[in-house]
Amino acid sequence: MSNTYQISTIRSLIDKHLSLQWCRENVVIPLKIEPSLPPKKQVITIAVGNISYLGTIGNTIKQRLSNNGFDCVFIEIPPDEIQSLLDQASNERIFNSEGIENYDFSEDDVIKSLLEASEDDGSESVAGFDFDDSDEEEVAVEEIDLSTEMLGNKIQRAAATVLIDSCKKGASDIHIEPHEKLIKIRLRRDGVLQNYVTMPKLPGLKLTACLKNMAKMDIAEKRASQDGKIRRTYENNSLDFRCSTAPSKYGEKMVLRYLNNDTNVLNLDTLIENEDVRYKFRKIINQANGIVIVSGPTGSGKSTTLASALREKDNGELNIVTAEDPIEYDMGGDIQQFPVLRAKGQTFANLLRTFLRQDPDVILIGETRDPETAESSMDAAETGHLVFTTLHANSASTSLTRLLDMEVPPYKLTASLRGILAQRLLRKVCPSCSVERPLSDAEAEFTGLRRGTSVRVASCLTADEKIQRKKEGILCNRCLGTGYKGRVGTYELLKVTRSISNAIKKQLSTQEIEEIAISEGMLSLKAYAVKLIEKKLTTVSELSKICNDDHN
Repeated sequence: MSNTYQISTIRSLIDKHLSLQWCRENVVIPLKIEPSLPPKKQVITIAVGNISYLGTIGNTIKQRLSNNGFDCVFIEIPPDEIQSLLDQASNERIFNSEGIENYDFSEDDVIKSLLEASEDDGSESVAGFDFDDSDEEEVAVEEIDLSTEMLGNKIQRAAATVLIDSCKKGASDIHIEPHEKLIKIRLRRDGVLQNYVTMPKLPGLKLTACLKNMAKMDIAEKRASQDGKIRRTYENNSLDFRCSTAPSKYGEKMVLRYLNNDTNVLNLDTLIENEDVRYKFRKIINQANGIVIVSGPTGSGKSTTLASALREKDNGELNIVTAEDPIEYDMGGDIQQFPVLRAKGQTFANLLRTFLRQDPDVILIGETRDPETAESSMDAAETGHLVFTTLHANSASTSLTRLLDMEVPPYKLTASLRGILAQRLLRKVCPSCSVERPLSDAEAEFTGLRRGTSVRVASCLTADEKIQRKKEGILCNRCLGTGYKGRVGTYELLKVTRSISNAIKKQLSTQEIEEIAISEGMLSLKAYAVKLIEKKLTTVSELSKICNDDHN
């Protein structure tokens, strides 16, 4: 029987009307849409594994399909055939953080889900809360499968849809922004915010309240900033979001950061494209003691690089401990991870002191932001431990200035510091719709490449152009008209050699230290990125963005 039905059609019906997890649990599957003539509703054939179970789930299915404009008929087929069809359907569209090549909600479905929320009469409550300013007792929310919320009320379906779709689109952040008469939702993909959907104010406020409730925040408190976390599962994938709200002029702004726990990305061979830089970094992290710093602005991939380095160090013979705020990856193996809990006095500095009493070999301090943590890290490195940490700095040489500004003595810095890896993330140019052309004279002068060198240029479309191409069916299905898909790192590795140590002791300027490092073979962030342009992985436009931050 499995050959009778189109698996792609089955998967489409599952995603639009039910959910894969719910179908598995209830041994139910939508098979096809029966042909019908208007004005009759179209009819969907639903197969069940046990017809006697219809008394329990039949009305739920009918109501859900009716809300979406369909009628249904039920047939009974063996449960093992249903499970076989569901297995095939699950392979049809595979959930992953790369997203849109393998799976995407249709944009119309997303907008429909969100805007349906504005069609009620205002009486619908959010997970047991009336939408007003009265104080209510918070209802405990269990960590449940999002497919359950997809079958909830309109607001719950809208919230679940946003979370699922943003993950499948590869978004790192969801911004829910209140304006005077509307709520705008934007997604950050590949480091750039992109418009997602705009909705009326009232359903937008209810959506924010529903997400706050899922994050176990106080939804009655709208005038103070709050932090929370949403933990859900979907199709056997764990979805974690770090949530933050802040009161703005027109209401609460909410930002949700997707904590991607896909450990497949934790691989230095994948992250660091340049073989020479990768080899030198591995030599540094394989030293027995000292401190290794990864620097860059927020969102530059520092945590991913350090997690990859620790996974390489984890050989079963070392005691590796981490202090993180928050814990983004479950590193597994024998790595013990500890969250920073400031409310309980568990700061980076306090955790470091605790670690030193627990016989560590390798220590990760998620961020060095104050003199106490900086000096404690240096002391730990001097006493035979290998310490990893991050700094917010624009380049490897300016990281040294930051540490000196934190009152770390130059002698201590030169004794314990092994190397600094500065990094940025550049968007990868879409291989499907980008075009090749020779460098212009100005671009050649800027990059140092030979004039006429062939490079790739992104085909970035305006909003109107995207709409038009979508209507014509010629919109690039890999990047959806943004011109870019995915990101690639550019790195700058400063190894602390004898000449660099002498320069630190003499307190030479950042520029002078950088010149010494480059004369000894260091690739600057710009020079590394130029090599990526030569390999046609990124564009001159992306390079110009990082050169506004540093002075390479």
